[in-house]
Amino acid sequence: MSPEEVRQVVIDIIADIAPDEELDNLKDDVSLREQLDLDSMDFLDIVMELRKRYKIEVPADDYPQLASLSSCVSYLTPKMVQ
Repeated sequence: MSPEEVRQVVIDIIADIAPDEELDNLKDDVSLREQLDLDSMDFLDIVMELRKRYKIEVPADDYPQLASLSSCVSYLTPKMVQ
């Protein structure tokens, strides 16, 4: 997958987990938690959806790498080879 496709995957997962959030103006380099009303359970839901949909395991030590949209894309792009 291209970085743009991975970015859209992350946005789609967030939209499913937090359907009331406005996702059109997400900033790539700002923490998702600062931009959205996501709690720790929402974050874990994102990780679980990545595993369920794309068979990607994200170890707890790597959770900080999913803090922003750009860091999600950087971390996930090499793992989402089709």
